[in-house]
Amino acid sequence: GFEIPVEDRIGQIMANMERWRWLPRELPRNRIQVNIAAAVLSIIQDDMLIGSMRAVTGAPGHETPMLQSSIHSIVINPPWNVPTSIANNELWPRERRDPGYLARNGFRVISTGSGSRLQQVAGPHSSLGRFKFDFDNNFSVYLHDTPSQATFDRLNRLASHGCVRLARPAALAALLLSDDPQWTPETLQAAVDAGETVRVQLPSRHAVFLLYWTAYQTTDGRTVFLNDPYGWDRTLAAKIEARAQATAR
Repeated sequence: GFEIPVEDRIGQIMANMERWRWLPRELPRNRIQVNIAAAVLSIIQDDMLIGSMRAVTGAPGHETPMLQSSIHSIVINPPWNVPTSIANNELWPRERRDPGYLARNGFRVISTGSGSRLQQVAGPHSSLGRFKFDFDNNFSVYLHDTPSQATFDRLNRLASHGCVRLARPAALAALLLSDDPQWTPETLQAAVDAGETVRVQLPSRHAVFLLYWTAYQTTDGRTVFLNDPYGWDRTLAAKIEARAQATAR
């Protein structure tokens, strides 16, 4: 394999250390973390990693944003309200090339008074799959299931429009609702099978962090370097360098 210059690695480490500084000194002991660059979701309880699953994160050009929030509800059998940009750039052109495509895939046009928007009804074809995890943020992103599980086997899993798709969303739903006696894995599955859209409020909000780590240490002390798919390391390292030179004068 080709060698990465030491300067680039130093820049990468600097950028990742700077991102650590943006986070609270103490993270919540129970939290969900998504490493956008690795396309992996980690579940942390009592500050210990108890599980992880493959994810699909935003493709370059449709970057998943870094943010911190808290999950407040899970939608079972969610319909998908299609963002205007995806409708105009991808779905309507597809319909023009292949008339009937939208109807076959469960899309319907909903009038909004001033215009119209596309919605994909809940069901086996829905792009959101059977589960959607909602948290407040300004980017309209969320965690969700997907009917196209094949993407999780690919080496490059940066393929979404910015939302985070999960390989095992039912397991995450069961974990988040483990304090709610009404929702066992069996009742969750029954709700999925019934096909109705149900919004379930969590008993208490659960912290979620979408982070971009391309250099980090594992629990056994190894340093792992990943590619910088969004080019964010280079930009940030250059800013840190410029700041250091300005203060050194």
